Amino acid sequence: MTPHEALAAQDAQAVIDAGDAGDAGDAGDAGDAGGADTGGTGAAADAIDVRPIAAPDLRDWLRAVKTGFLQEPVVSDEDVENRRSAFILGRTLGAFDGSRCVATFRSFPQEVTAVGGAAVPADAISNVTVTPTHRRRGLLTRMMTADLAAARERGDVVATLIAAEYPIYGRFGFGPATTSTEWTVDVPRTGLDPRWAGPADGGRIDLLDVEDVRREGPELHERLRRGRPGMINRDARWWQMNTGVLRFAGFPWKEPFYAAYRSASGEIEGLVAYTADDDWADSNQPHNTAEVKWLLAVTTAAERALWSYLCSIDWITRVKTGRRAPDDLLPQFLPDPRGARISGQTDWLWVRILDVVRALEARTYGTAGTLVLDVRDESGPDGGRFRLRAAPDGTATCEPVTEEADLSLSIADLATLWLGDESAVRLAALGRVRERQEGAAALADALLRTSRRPWCPDIF
Repeated sequence: MTPHEALAAQDAQAVIDAGDAGDAGDAGDAGDAGGADTGGTGAAADAIDVRPIAAPDLRDWLRAVKTGFLQEPVVSDEDVENRRSAFILGRTLGAFDGSRCVATFRSFPQEVTAVGGAAVPADAISNVTVTPTHRRRGLLTRMMTADLAAARERGDVVATLIAAEYPIYGRFGFGPATTSTEWTVDVPRTGLDPRWAGPADGGRIDLLDVEDVRREGPELHERLRRGRPGMINRDARWWQMNTGVLRFAGFPWKEPFYAAYRSASGEIEGLVAYTADDDWADSNQPHNTAEVKWLLAVTTAAERALWSYLCSIDWITRVKTGRRAPDDLLPQFLPDPRGARISGQTDWLWVRILDVVRALEARTYGTAGTLVLDVRDESGPDGGRFRLRAAPDGTATCEPVTEEADLSLSIADLATLWLGDESAVRLAALGRVRERQEGAAALADALLRTSRRPWCPDIF
């Protein structure tokens, strides 16, 4: 993620056209090692006031966010008003050296889909910055500690974020739990029939107006979210921002095209939003790229039809897919799967488990079995020894115990395993998980791993 992406979604799970804006990121806090170092300029660490901001602080807070993300540190009245109604001031923290805000932190309510479809309450963290003049004074640690303590008090099961920099959040118990992959499709190489005129299954592709998307999109997303671990909820503000109702200075809005797949019965089973550039080569030949802003499909037929549609648009020679799951079906829809190459891949949603028992009981399991986990939590109070007992129907119970453990691991590595994307056997080979009983890592994989990888398409 670039600094340009880091600010515009600071009021919701937003993805705006201008650079896929938004970040749960931390540009500017990479050097905040959490210690009490008082070197550098400004006040000593204990003289810096870390507190929830009040309404009059918002302009200075936004300036600090922009400074941390290396954006022009100018805050307009429009910026302030657009965010005033969206922010929960009690969950928007600032560190103040005198009257100036020098570090920022914000959280808001979220739901994450666990394996099996349960919606788990989460503390979503965003807009984390520390001004370069105030690094290594423990400001991030103070803000994170306060926020996670409040999240536990509220009863949140996990905390989530999307990290602009990898090394920062592991020390707070977060682990990467999903992977995001982007493909670039070379349309002439796919082997698809360029004369494709629509699906052959009785369904159809229709272009929609934006009002139709605002009406149909939220329900379709909820249908998809309930069946895909790692996905997060999209509130009304997300749809307003991603259909052009809410716009932000410095992030020009480009109206997308919207297309829907309707099944033979007329039901919308897929939606896509995409833009196109205008690139004609010196030989007056089109080399235009369709860029997918988001694509939702609740059936394979809808998914296949929407990708085929995108690859059949006149003058489009490349399709950029946007953020997809690493096991997305797209390449296999193509007669020549090599027509789709991976053009970007990264860790995406990071998770911090705040309640081990509720987190493990919220999801379902691939087989029956019992596993005693020794969970280390060096940065918080959430560790301990727990017996996980999965039943044949996929449900499970979890309880604290004192008996000998089968597997030892950190709270961050448990978060990495929780959505089913990582292998305990792999982590054992890396020395991050320790088997106390032979075969425990393999049993953990049988219990925890999923047949389809978790996916979080959103930035926040």
